[in-house]
Amino acid sequence: MIAIRFATPADVGTILQFVRELAIYERALEQVVATEALLEQALFAVPPAAEALIAEVDGAPVGLALFFYNFSTWTGWRGLYLEDLYVSPQARGTGVGKALLKRLAQIAVERGCSRFEWAVLDWNTPAQEFYKAMGATIMGDWRICRMSGDALTTFAVAP
Repeated sequence: MIAIRFATPADVGTILQFVRELAIYERALEQVVATEALLEQALFAVPPAAEALIAEVDGAPVGLALFFYNFSTWTGWRGLYLEDLYVSPQARGTGVGKALLKRLAQIAVERGCSRFEWAVLDWNTPAQEFYKAMGATIMGDWRICRMSGDALTTFAVAP
């Protein structure tokens, strides 16, 4: 049986492990610089920067959903943004991913969010098909813009 619960500070090591495993799958492990201390501060500060759900099967952690709020000026409401969804390879195809998404949708509705959004890599067609099967729309006309590292600091201080 799949159990979904909110993460606790005791889960931070597992969360970081899952983040690293996701980064390996997404071919970007070198970009993970988070530490347990940084994740603990982000997830358990008051107010928290983000929240996390842990999926367990027979008491063992097998999945993660890390999320936070965003805001839409068009709707005037906050939304729920899924940053990371990860299911351990041995638990894939067992309903864990769907259970995590369903719980997030429930949280979004319970908290009055007008949207539930996330990004998916363009080459990750298995994930895209999975999300479509859950009723999600892949927004082909939007692209994520990111400024980080030297570009961010340079732009921040530029006249």
